[in-house]
Amino acid sequence: MTTTVGGAAFDGPVTVTVDAALPAQGYRLRTGPDGVDVRHRDAAGLRYALQTLDQLRADPGFPAVGYDIADHPDFAVRGFLLDISRDRVPTRRTLERWLGILALARFNQLELYCEHTFAYRDHRQVWQDASPLTAEDLRWLDARCAMLGIELVANQNTFGHMERFLRHPEHADRAENTDGFERGGRHHPPSTLAPTADNAAFVTGLLEEITGAVRARRVTIGADEPFELGTGRSRERAAREGLGEVYFAYVTRVMRPWLDAGYTVTFWADVFGDHPELMGRMPPGAVPVVWQYDAPRYAAEVLAAPDGTELRSWRGRGSDVERLRDGFRGRARELRAAGVPFWVAPGTGTWNSLIGRLDNAVENMTDAAEAGLESGAQGYVLTSWGDHGMWDPPSVAFGPAVHGGAVSWCLEANRGTDIAAVLNEHVLLDPTGLSGTVLDRLGRVCEEFGVPMLNGSPVARALFPDVNPPLPALPTARALDDVTRTLRECRRDLAVAAPAAADGEVVRRELDHAAALAEFAVDVLRARSHSGAASRRLLLRLPALLAEQRSCWLLRSAPGGLDDSLARITPLRHALQEAASRP
Repeated sequence: MTTTVGGAAFDGPVTVTVDAALPAQGYRLRTGPDGVDVRHRDAAGLRYALQTLDQLRADPGFPAVGYDIADHPDFAVRGFLLDISRDRVPTRRTLERWLGILALARFNQLELYCEHTFAYRDHRQVWQDASPLTAEDLRWLDARCAMLGIELVANQNTFGHMERFLRHPEHADRAENTDGFERGGRHHPPSTLAPTADNAAFVTGLLEEITGAVRARRVTIGADEPFELGTGRSRERAAREGLGEVYFAYVTRVMRPWLDAGYTVTFWADVFGDHPELMGRMPPGAVPVVWQYDAPRYAAEVLAAPDGTELRSWRGRGSDVERLRDGFRGRARELRAAGVPFWVAPGTGTWNSLIGRLDNAVENMTDAAEAGLESGAQGYVLTSWGDHGMWDPPSVAFGPAVHGGAVSWCLEANRGTDIAAVLNEHVLLDPTGLSGTVLDRLGRVCEEFGVPMLNGSPVARALFPDVNPPLPALPTARALDDVTRTLRECRRDLAVAAPAAADGEVVRRELDHAAALAEFAVDVLRARSHSGAASRRLLLRLPALLAEQRSCWLLRSAPGGLDDSLARITPLRHALQEAASRP
């Protein structure tokens, strides 16, 4: 961007011209005494040019400055994935709020990660308690997306993570292991479909129904983390043909109808990337998506930790922490060497955290953009998962969404995005500057614990010990004091913040509650070295916190899944009750 003295009048003439020489989605915007000149390559470029013009006009000094801006995106596809299957299904109002943020951040695709939360006609028993989205909901959302230049992409997992189907008798025999499996030292219920022709036909029926409600010509079939593959019904075949071959034969069978119909089919590359022998067989139109949700620095810290507890925990779950240390470059090495086009998918870092892991998320998103640009990736998909009940409020992901949109649009211009300022000025509309600052500060609390760990924060591990790896080390007393001080300061600032956005009061309430839950988690960690009296005091605090969690949930999300989510704190309650019985 360059500027000169003397701009266009607020009501000056606007000339719009198609310019085929510009990059896709690109535009050139000039303002001066003669008015505004807009050149654009396509409809998307025109949309972004006018969005920029609106932002410039918001400045009272607009007529005094002439602008010359040439702009286009680094990644053609800039997607946002929102998990709606880990208990929290958003209301239409919440989805509408997300669309406003995604349009601001120039995302051009949205997908709602689905396992069991779409109201499939013939599977009521699977979704009846989940408050699922209906075909009508998706058609409404698809129309709203289209108005904002966003494509709504159908997403349905088709291989792993199918436990919500497999728990029902009518689907139990579809499992690779009907009795479940062992992972990370504990038993899990069945989650992976056996790689059979019948199951491929079954998930094809699901895909046909959900794609029928949207207009996008891309579909995501998941196919990630089929943990049991090759251990049950497919054991003999995997031993004979190879695990990669069994995986790829099933996945390509699922893809084939959509590829033949001209769709782009995206799937997660975790299994595919581990089998170099498959690289030259990728069918045209199929795109593996490389995902990683921890920044390289955090993996390096875990590898260097003296006691090795965290490292052993993740290795016991099958994670290659050494590869994580190399970031997206490490995970994508085989694909790059084989010349296989792929997309990158970082994360918001909000799951397993309650209040976010913003430092990690920013580094992770930047790393994904760097590696994607180096490899010529055309797609960048920011993921917001809901592992273990999605206790984090939606607003905790607003900051990561802003940053992810910025670095996927233009990395070099937006590396240093002031997330708090963007939140205050454009998302929360807070003249006090406090709401965005609190969101930013809460998201960085995890660093203050001083405990190297992956895929979560000490807050979540304290509250949900039954589903997370054990803490590698207890934070020091000083660190706990520092965290408590930060949380109290955030709550104090929230009390006087003034977000004018339509959901401003919801943001204040849910963030205050999340901070209160984080304070409770800190006290749970303190209680490990205290008498039963400390646990008894914690038990007295818990009912009010759970009641507020229920109330805040219902401000943004449907009731289905709420009880399942709340039940995830039961192991902590039992542990506190046991500790409270001691002197």
